[in-house]
Amino acid sequence: MKEQFSIYKLHFTTPLHLGDARDDYSLSLKTVCSDTMYAALTSCLAKTGKVIPNNGDLEFTISSLFPFYQKDEQSEAVYFLPKPLRSILPDIDKVEDAKRIKKVQWLGIEEFSDYINGNTGIFKETSSIQGEYLTKKKIDKDFIFSQISPRVKVSRSGQEDAIPFYMDRIMFKDYSGLYFVMAGAVNMFQPAIELLQYEGIGTDRNVGNGLFTITEDEIEIDCPSEHDTDYAVSLSLFIPESEKQLKSCLTGEKVGYDVVRRGGWITTSPFNTIRKSAIYAFMHGSVLHLKLSDDIQIKGKIVDLKPTWNNDVSDVPMHSIFRNGKSFFIPIKL
Repeated sequence: MKEQFSIYKLHFTTPLHLGDARDDYSLSLKTVCSDTMYAALTSCLAKTGKVIPNNGDLEFTISSLFPFYQKDEQSEAVYFLPKPLRSILPDIDKVEDAKRIKKVQWLGIEEFSDYINGNTGIFKETSSIQGEYLTKKKIDKDFIFSQISPRVKVSRSGQEDAIPFYMDRIMFKDYSGLYFVMAGAVNMFQPAIELLQYEGIGTDRNVGNGLFTITEDEIEIDCPSEHDTDYAVSLSLFIPESEKQLKSCLTGEKVGYDVVRRGGWITTSPFNTIRKSAIYAFMHGSVLHLKLSDDIQIKGKIVDLKPTWNNDVSDVPMHSIFRNGKSFFIPIKL
């Protein structure tokens, strides 16, 4: 069954640095996880004067940010989705072909639709492999590229020597960028995304990094019937709603997943020297034992990572720090 999804495309007007868990400036990630984007939208919504619900639920759900290639504003965009982490590959005769297939991280929408419907033959068409991307459409495989620039950290007191360091920033060729799927309350989402494009995403936004313009579009995914499979693939970070759901998700031989630790520093004063509590989440692309009642379904929960200990930093009570683990799930036949 073909399903339509509303998407939002980010066309970056300035370079972008996405820090990893080590805060290593010399290396930038190339995608933004759904919980990071959701937190940025929540912050922007609060700045517009909107009241954030006590449970942190803004009544919309987003996917993680995925790449798209587009030559110019008039050209058709080529959208990519993550290769499922439980990959069933066909028999490959040539070692060179096997190595090329192993490097594939992203599937075009048509290839993704074929794969979740049980067609593993897409990987035999090695002529469609363009670097990390598998698509029959012609793209510039290096449409996301890095630029490493020297920077200097200057002592505020003036008593210490300046410390040089290198910063990796990513850029996008032509009209390309990142996009995400969105479903839910537009009245909460729209003012947040309109402000965020001027606030920017990523690190070092105070020097102009991560600014973008936004456009809307739709994608169509041919989803298998939920009656044909007991497995689903996530398009967002996913935090199970209960221990029972967690155990059920991990049941089955065809499960494939990765987990990531979510935490970090609190960024609001006067608490910005304090670490949040931490939680683990399933990465987008994870394939879990999850029986869906519809062709697509949203599962997971929002958690509060506010530290549980009493702090003496300020008389101001510490606010909630929400981490969104609600994920889009799409059925997958394996």
